[in-house]
Amino acid sequence: MISTLGLRISAAFRRTAPDPFVLAILLTLVTFVLALARTPTTFSGAVSLWAGPEGVWSAGMLRFAMQMCLILITGHALASSPPVSRLLDRLSAAPRSAPQAVALVALVAASLGVLNWGLGLIAGALMARRVGAAMERRAVPVHYPLLAAAGYVGLLVWHGGFSGSAPLKVTQPSEIRDIFGDSAPFGALPLTSTILSPMNLLVTGGLLLIAPAILALMSPRRAEDVEQASRFVAAASDEPPPPERDKPLVPRLLEDSPVATIALVVLIGWWAWGYYLPDADPATGVRPSSGITQLTPDTVNMTMLMLGLLLHGTPRRYVRAVERAASGCAGIILQFPLYAGIMGLMAGSGLTAQMASAIADTSSPTTLPLFTFVSAAVVNLFVPSGGGQWAVQGPIAMHAAADAGVNPAKMVMAVAYGDQLTNMLQPFWALPLLAITGVKARDIVGYTAIVMVVAAAWMAAGLLLF
Repeated sequence: MISTLGLRISAAFRRTAPDPFVLAILLTLVTFVLALARTPTTFSGAVSLWAGPEGVWSAGMLRFAMQMCLILITGHALASSPPVSRLLDRLSAAPRSAPQAVALVALVAASLGVLNWGLGLIAGALMARRVGAAMERRAVPVHYPLLAAAGYVGLLVWHGGFSGSAPLKVTQPSEIRDIFGDSAPFGALPLTSTILSPMNLLVTGGLLLIAPAILALMSPRRAEDVEQASRFVAAASDEPPPPERDKPLVPRLLEDSPVATIALVVLIGWWAWGYYLPDADPATGVRPSSGITQLTPDTVNMTMLMLGLLLHGTPRRYVRAVERAASGCAGIILQFPLYAGIMGLMAGSGLTAQMASAIADTSSPTTLPLFTFVSAAVVNLFVPSGGGQWAVQGPIAMHAAADAGVNPAKMVMAVAYGDQLTNMLQPFWALPLLAITGVKARDIVGYTAIVMVVAAAWMAAGLLLF
């Protein structure tokens, strides 16, 4: 029954779902209509908000877009490094049936997505492509769009992981001031109260098992319903090109040997040692908390850069990996300004405040996190950026939490869960995966939508239980 439902929903999305860039344009128009209908904003005022310094070309959002591009690029480069590539090759040969193949891809994508969303997204895409090709070579029919959907589920768990924007944005007073100014209703929250809390360990840990199981159950049983990998993507190699034989000695030594890489890795490693394993204060003898409890997007990117350089070995190999990864940023570069404009219009006109406040005003301390989760899921359809959404919804959610006496860390995770949930409907972050696997967004959304429904119930139960 589940496999039939997945096929029918997928077919419906194939007939109706537009390209993500077209969707961004449509969402922009919808936001304009809502702002004009539900707020006192005039059309000229709405255009000014949309195109103004806090809209399309917002400096803060452009900086955040660069951070997201770097998370994607460093994660992609790490995923395509020779050691990780060999590991993915070994894993792709393991499944012996279609459900096993789908479950394995989903488990790898989700597990790595907890570590870094860029790593999980790209490794999931590469894993889906390789498993699809391996199963086809062995004449085991596997529905390739379903494999691609499985490769995307890292975006269902990422905000409860170590690259989650909202939890990372509240670990330092400076990050909190950027969003809340000097009147924040809470202090810095270590990751032990958000990502490493018992609630999140249960919710995210459960999703690592639930998503693969649901996707595996959606494997088509009839051979005529199976679309194999060769229909979508030709065989491709992630191996770097061989060294240029006629390259002069000095460039060859610097580019094709690990000398320069080692120098940079040592510098970053020195920083990482002090950040993750800090020495005790000589005066007090007190050892500061490890940086693992106060990660930021910048420290995540620095760590991923170090690991990628280390595993690629030479500067040339790493540069080639980054060049391949950079094409995945095309959608971010093109669409992110439109979503920044949507964010600026919603925030400036008061739409976001209306949406979140309406839920907060009708909830109790018990249900406020649940209603915030639902509102975050809706807002994510308009602002598909964890950091961007936190910037516009975080202040409303946290002030409501302070008024209602709700644990602020729980509210942070309520926003995070809602944001990641509707990634299964919003195709924006799927763009790199689509490029790697060769599928269209409409090919996978029918399957991820079913996973989203089950995941929503699980996340809601976690918020109510704790």
